[in-house]
Amino acid sequence: MTTEPGSAEPGSLRPHEAAPLAAEHAREGDRERRLHPKVYEALRGAGFARHFVAARWGGDEGGFLPCFEAVAQVAREDPSAGWCASVTATLSRMAGFLPEEGQRTVWADGPDALVVGALVPGGSAEAAPGGWLLSGRWPYVSGVHASDFALLAAQVPVPGGDPEVRFLLVPRSAYDIERTWDTVGMRGTGSDTVVLDEVFVPRAHSFLRGELASGRTPGTAPDSLCVPLQNVSGLTFAAPILGAARGAAEAWSRAVARKRAARPGADQGSTAELDLARSAALTDAAELLLARAASDADRGLLADAWAGARAQRDHVAAVDLLLDAVNRLQRTGGTGAQSVHGELQRFWRDANAGAGHAVLQWEPAARRFGAASLARSAAADA
Repeated sequence: MTTEPGSAEPGSLRPHEAAPLAAEHAREGDRERRLHPKVYEALRGAGFARHFVAARWGGDEGGFLPCFEAVAQVAREDPSAGWCASVTATLSRMAGFLPEEGQRTVWADGPDALVVGALVPGGSAEAAPGGWLLSGRWPYVSGVHASDFALLAAQVPVPGGDPEVRFLLVPRSAYDIERTWDTVGMRGTGSDTVVLDEVFVPRAHSFLRGELASGRTPGTAPDSLCVPLQNVSGLTFAAPILGAARGAAEAWSRAVARKRAARPGADQGSTAELDLARSAALTDAAELLLARAASDADRGLLADAWAGARAQRDHVAAVDLLLDAVNRLQRTGGTGAQSVHGELQRFWRDANAGAGHAVLQWEPAARRFGAASLARSAAADA
């Protein structure tokens, strides 16, 4: 499923242009807890920021499957870079839900603006004429150090009613960044904390979270905006984990080859071939599940409740398979695989850290799929 280098057509994603830089600076990103600026610019140049942007703003109006494939290719070299590539594309898609004025602000200088965001409501919003005064902290904002804008979820007051959750757009000049990201894996994502102090956000620079959850009406917006968030959000975070599994297999294979070259015949009776075959099969199975979900999203097949629930289930099931694949390699890599200076352990750390994301947890996805399947069966019998 992975796009081969050099196969991208003009106007499409070009992951082969970003992957070498991601590989070159992967160790540094892991150490510094954020990507090298050259990697961010390579991701921008490869087309991730513009991928889902509407054509009227100069964007590509791309689909989920090519984005998934491109992210996995970058993550094969550095999962943190793949994570940021995926978030960059996803947040540009989210910015497409802004009113006209807000979209014009984001893409006034072209379709390659880097938008980051926080989906969990934070901070506080105080009503002000024509909008809100936004203050507070939003942690875990991946890619924030290279950002041009941030979309931040917050509960905003509603006169005479209950607060509503909105996404509010703020420019880079309006927020500070606090270095709070220091994790076991996905260290290079630089997922630090956005800090605001009474920044005015006009109403035209916001949209309801419910709009993102339900998606636009087909025919009124680019196709990618018509897919409900829950049906595709898992792809954003599963694609880098697929790349991590591919990178882990390559690192493991290189280590085994070096060991055999150094001590010919000493590896007799080894289960290396069996371990690699099992890991590769698990990874291939996961990729097929994810590619089907992405393709279904592109073909408009996730509109009904059951199809959307199956897609969410597949995102999570695929990640479980990928973790089995990566953990098998780490376990069978020998003492050398445990070295903090080795390649394999970084892919292993990144895959396991990425899988901890809230949208990749099994119980919510399984319950949704089970309920949708039972409702479908009941409707068929009625």
